[in-house]
Amino acid sequence: MQFVKFGEFMVKLPQQDSHVFLLAGEEHYYIDKALAKIMAGLFSDSQEAADSVQKLNGEIDADDLVSMINTAPFFTAKNVLLIRNTTLFKDNRKKDEQQSAAKDKKLERLLKTLADMPPFSYVIFLSPEKADKRRKIYKMVEKCGMVLEAEAIRAWNINDWLQGKLQAMNRDMDRDAYAYFQGAVSMMQQISLEFLDREFDKLALFSEDRRITKAALVKVFAGLPEVSIFALMDAISERNAQKALMLLRRQLDDGTYFTVILSLLTRHVRQLWQAKVLQEKGIRGKALAKPLELNPFIAEKLGRAAQRFPESVLKRSMLELIDADYWLKTGQAGNEILEHTVIDLCRGAS
Repeated sequence: MQFVKFGEFMVKLPQQDSHVFLLAGEEHYYIDKALAKIMAGLFSDSQEAADSVQKLNGEIDADDLVSMINTAPFFTAKNVLLIRNTTLFKDNRKKDEQQSAAKDKKLERLLKTLADMPPFSYVIFLSPEKADKRRKIYKMVEKCGMVLEAEAIRAWNINDWLQGKLQAMNRDMDRDAYAYFQGAVSMMQQISLEFLDREFDKLALFSEDRRITKAALVKVFAGLPEVSIFALMDAISERNAQKALMLLRRQLDDGTYFTVILSLLTRHVRQLWQAKVLQEKGIRGKALAKPLELNPFIAEKLGRAAQRFPESVLKRSMLELIDADYWLKTGQAGNEILEHTVIDLCRGAS
């Protein structure tokens, strides 16, 4: 079976009679969810799982693993080996070149065992890193079992999660809510799917409306400083100095640390500058998404905003923000340095 993404993996899992699994990648939210579903399919209760699962960590000798796979369980119906932080699927090309013939034979014995698993045994490999698809063991698990590649979630690839979550909730979003969600997520330095999952569950719990509105989402994200600054960045994109200054002062009055504002402002100016340069090279619209690593909707919006700025203003503001980082952190300047940068961004000319 080919590797699949999370949504497809969860749909296909009950339909498969797999005895070997590889859950690999940076997005531990997906790995945890997939592991929980595998366990739920194997065991009827937690006590049965506790009696049947052997937990291993790190490197393990291939022959030892073969022996454990072939050992019939006592007092339980299943023998489940849960192997965390395995290095079996890493890119070890340099190490492979020095690998002995004995290790080669051990690996071949393991591959043969994985291809013909005893009916009572299951192996679940967990790797926090992306697996190397060129390795023989990867190809064997892909052929005989199930592979989940848990790609790290970023603003540009969150749509798969969003659509799956809305479907599970039996909800949809109106256009304004979708635009707000994409913009809010694009402001997050790190995206926590646990947070998003929990907050969407709250929405479903406290509202019977099938359609999620922008107003509902604003309440969800209200407590996150980086998202509440979203309106400030929008005002800067519009080059609306009066509105931007008002929102900046509100953030500072509400106690948002200058470091948070400075970091997000620098990131926004950098993205505007990158979009400006890319468009001059003929990369426009949704095509900006890949080089900017943004959702296509947000990338297109950022591209339109970038056209409003002379490149010299963006360059000047970038240098001012670098200086502001030093002056603010050393206590040699106050919030006026941020205000000056915002004014120049909104009103500055070449």
